[in-house]
Amino acid sequence: MKTWILILGIIYVGLLVTASLRSYKKGRSVEDFMLAGSNIGIILGVLTYAAALFSTFTFLGMPDFFRRHGIGAWIFLAVSDGAMVFFILWFGYHIRNKVKQLGFRGVAGMISNCYGNRWAGYTIFLTAFLFLIPYVGIQIQGIAIFMGAAFPNFIPSWGWAVSIVVVMLIYSEIGGLKAIVYSDAIQGVLLLTVLWIIGYNCLSEFGGIAAMFDKIEVDHVALLSTPGPEGLFTPQFFIASMIAIVMIPVTQPQLTTRLVVMKSMKSMHLMAVAVGAFAILVITPTIFIGMYGASFLKDSLDGMSVAQQAGSFFEEVFLYRQPGFVAALALVGLIAAGLSTTNAQIFALGSELRGLLNMDENKVMRITKIGIFIFAVIALAFSEVIKDQIALLARVSFAGTALMGPMILLGILSDRKVPTFIIWASFAGLMIFLLSLGGVIANRVIGVRLDLFLFLCLSLVAILSYLLGKKELQLAR
Repeated sequence: MKTWILILGIIYVGLLVTASLRSYKKGRSVEDFMLAGSNIGIILGVLTYAAALFSTFTFLGMPDFFRRHGIGAWIFLAVSDGAMVFFILWFGYHIRNKVKQLGFRGVAGMISNCYGNRWAGYTIFLTAFLFLIPYVGIQIQGIAIFMGAAFPNFIPSWGWAVSIVVVMLIYSEIGGLKAIVYSDAIQGVLLLTVLWIIGYNCLSEFGGIAAMFDKIEVDHVALLSTPGPEGLFTPQFFIASMIAIVMIPVTQPQLTTRLVVMKSMKSMHLMAVAVGAFAILVITPTIFIGMYGASFLKDSLDGMSVAQQAGSFFEEVFLYRQPGFVAALALVGLIAAGLSTTNAQIFALGSELRGLLNMDENKVMRITKIGIFIFAVIALAFSEVIKDQIALLARVSFAGTALMGPMILLGILSDRKVPTFIIWASFAGLMIFLLSLGGVIANRVIGVRLDLFLFLCLSLVAILSYLLGKKELQLAR
């Protein structure tokens, strides 16, 4: 396996170097560096969007999610992602039209212009920072887990984490967003290939799909129905999760940016539909991998802590029970997933910071690059405290940023000045959600999940703000 890791690793690094050099332009503008010239075609668009959406979370989080919670995870992801595709078609049209009017310096900068109030941008930036940093930490920790398993006692896990962050910073500094898009394309292909190879191998151990479900029914029947063995998949969980996932194109700046930089509206629409197909293709094999762990590894994992179970499951399924070439390909694929997603999200935070700065572009660029470095260091530190619950941490990231959805949508859809109360309501909602995550306040209100309750309240505030703004316009006339 180590020989194959060396060969495939050299090939992957060679592709990254080629992509970086191809993306680098001497004397390039800030727009070229930050937005890749806003000229991304359909194939690169699909792969970069899918890679930013499906990453280490998919590699490691989803198989373990199916192993622990069962097929309800299919509703959690596949149905929600399907709804997200239709939402992309609608939202992409409106945001691209808004960008034509106001330009694009990150979501925070654009929404500040929509409201004529910089606090709108500050609130969005703060939310992105608080919830994207843990998500980036997931990617870094995933790589550290795998590298530690492949090369035990070689260097500590933090050493692997530092290495991937250093590579990411060098890569993004050289090529900007265009280089990240190329990296995403490589990662998207690797992700799909590796998951299907390992998924097929796991399914073969059962003897087919029907045999897989028959065996799971005998070994762990609770995995075949909701709410699952741990009672996670309740109706409220599904509704709140679908809202969080549908809001991803609106509230996750790395994905919003990818809608904006597509070269045409037609390319953006085709990309959205193709991403839906990609989602089904990438999620399906994670079912087979998760069910394999629940059935064939159940005895060996019993008695371990959640973190130990996750680590052992990853090592067994992706490394020790695969042929050397496949294990090496999985390892390189995981590195690619972590690198591209870490790049995309840290770079997006830099773009959001840029949108809040109002000074000479050269100074803005220097501050933005310093900001990217600081964000990467913070994410690196956070990765060291993440050892389990990868899928749930990703969901919390989506849920936290989703709270900004009503304010962002109101700003983009309104063609008139609207009351700014939604800004302060959104900030208050963010603080309440953070307090619930810290255990300071309850995570339910009158029996309703707090994230769902907050989103509904903020949606109502946004609707009332829109109606009040319309009434004020009529009175002015």
